[in-house]
Amino acid sequence: MHMTAQERVRLAIARKEPDRVPVMDSIWLATLRRWRKEGLPEDVLPEDFFDYDIRQIGADLSPRLPIRIISEDAEYITKTTDWGGVRRDHKDFSTTPEIIACPVKKKDDWLPLAERLEPHFTRVDWVTARRNYQRWRDEGRYITFGAATGYDCMQRFIASEDLLVFMADDPEWIGSIAMTLARLVVATFEMMWEQGFEFDALWIYNDMGYRNASLFSPEMYRAMFQPADRLMFETAHRHGAQTILHSCGRVSGLIPDLLEVGLDCLQPLEVKAGRDPVALKRQYGDRLALFGGIDARLLEEADLGRFEEYVRTIFAACMPGGGYLYHTDHSVPNDVSFERYSRAMEIVRRYGRYR
Repeated sequence: MHMTAQERVRLAIARKEPDRVPVMDSIWLATLRRWRKEGLPEDVLPEDFFDYDIRQIGADLSPRLPIRIISEDAEYITKTTDWGGVRRDHKDFSTTPEIIACPVKKKDDWLPLAERLEPHFTRVDWVTARRNYQRWRDEGRYITFGAATGYDCMQRFIASEDLLVFMADDPEWIGSIAMTLARLVVATFEMMWEQGFEFDALWIYNDMGYRNASLFSPEMYRAMFQPADRLMFETAHRHGAQTILHSCGRVSGLIPDLLEVGLDCLQPLEVKAGRDPVALKRQYGDRLALFGGIDARLLEEADLGRFEEYVRTIFAACMPGGGYLYHTDHSVPNDVSFERYSRAMEIVRRYGRYR
C-alpha cells in the first residue's frame, strides 16, 4: 500500500507502521554547492531530487535589527546579526560561526530586544509561504512550522558563559525570556493557521546538550524552560499538529520532562554524543518517535559497507511498531559526494520498507 508523505510521517510519529521509513536530511550549503558541480541539476533542490517526505515553513522571529558587514576577505565574512550580535562565518557557511559579540550582558540590555519581539504580519513572507504550502500540499508532503527557541535561541543574544551564570543567579528572568520567545512562536503559528496553513507539526530547534550530558540539569530545565515548551506543545496539539524537537548533544536526562509536556518526536539523536537509537527505542519507544541516529561520519567513507550495515542494524531494531524516521545524526557535510550520497539513499530505501 503506497502512502503520501503526510500519511507516512504522521503514522510514524504516532508510533504506527507506515509503508516505509520516512526520509529527510539536512544538507550544508557547501555540500549543495559541491553537488551542483557533480550532477545535481541547478534547478532542483536535494529534498525534491531525493524525495524527502518533510518540508518546513518558518518566519522571521528575530528582533529584526539591521545587518551590516563589518569585514570581508576571500574566506571569511564578519557581520552583525538581526539579533544584535556579531558573527564571523566561512563564506560557504560550512562550519558553526564564531561568536564575536552578543548584545545582552546585563538584564537591562534585554529590554530593547524584548520590545522588538512582538508578533506581526510582516514577519512572514506570505507570497513564498503560500506558494510552497500549496505545492507541498498538492504533492502530499508533511509540512512543519519551524522555529528556534529556548536556551539555544537565547545564545543568539547572550554569550553562553553569561547565560549559564544568569540561569544560576536569576532563573526567573531566564524563564521569562523563554516564555517571551515561546509566545512569539505560538502567536505566529496561530496567525498562519488562521490564514489556512494547517501544519502537520510544530518543529522547534533548541540545542540543550553537549557530548556527555545536557548543558543544564533537569531541575533547571523544569524551572526555566518547561513552561515555555508546554505552551508551544499544547498549542500544536490543540490544532491537531504533532511536535518535533531538534536538540543536538546528549539530552537523555531531559526526555522524561519533555514527554510530560507533550513531545512526540526527538531529532537528530547525535551518535557523536553517545546517542544510541536502539537503546532509546527500548526505553521510550512506546511514548516517543525517534528521528535520526544515523552516523553521518559513515557517509564520508568511500566504501559504504559500514554505512549499510549500520542502517540495516538500526532499522531492524527501530522500525517494528513504527516510531522511527531516517535522518543523519546531524547534517550531511561537504566531503560527501553527490554520487556517494545517492548510493546511500538507495540503501536507506531498500532497508526501510515495511511491506
